Amino acid sequence: MLDLARSGVTEDLWLRAERQRGGRGRQGREWVSPAGNFYGSTLVRLRPTDPPAPTLAFTAAIALDETVGLFLPDDVRERLSLKWPNDLLFAGAKLAGILLERADEAVVVGIGVNLAVHPDLPDRATTSLAAHGCAVPPEVFAETLAEAFARWLSRWRSEGFQPIRRRWLERAHPLGTALTTRLPDSTALDGLFEGLESDGALILRLAEGERHVIHAGDVFLL
Repeated sequence: MLDLARSGVTEDLWLRAERQRGGRGRQGREWVSPAGNFYGSTLVRLRPTDPPAPTLAFTAAIALDETVGLFLPDDVRERLSLKWPNDLLFAGAKLAGILLERADEAVVVGIGVNLAVHPDLPDRATTSLAAHGCAVPPEVFAETLAEAFARWLSRWRSEGFQPIRRRWLERAHPLGTALTTRLPDSTALDGLFEGLESDGALILRLAEGERHVIHAGDVFLL
């Protein structure tokens, strides 16, 4: 998709893979991609009046949350929650993730969703829709997600980041949730979730009462 972005393709393009050989997660982590799951990417061509590009991760997250919720029974839908910076959880286990990559004035939004199977990871719980009795063909999921993303992208452009931020907070784990964070320099910080800054940075309240703002890192629920 990065090569296509540089070649000038339009931003309404979506690519979906049955499996990935060279996929990767955040910070270059190995990416496991068995058949039956959703692996898709789309392209956003940045305009001078657009909000900051990193906030597209939140836009993609709420579109993803909305899409997954459509395929879940009403009585379990509220077990979905968003986790900073780019994960969708079901009952605290990772169900889906998002990765942004920049190519000049374009952003590639990559999304992976455990529809049929989920990996067994040593550092976090994972799950799939199939594990909860939901059988969703990847091609059907792709169409629904593309529609949701287009709607939220339009709002991101016309209304700015703040409505996106408010919606993300509504769908995230509650304020006061205990978190541990691992910063890019490997520093670990424990604290309570206190919301998002206006630019999407995570606000963590440490045990000593200090308010710490995090712009990059991994977050785990305690």
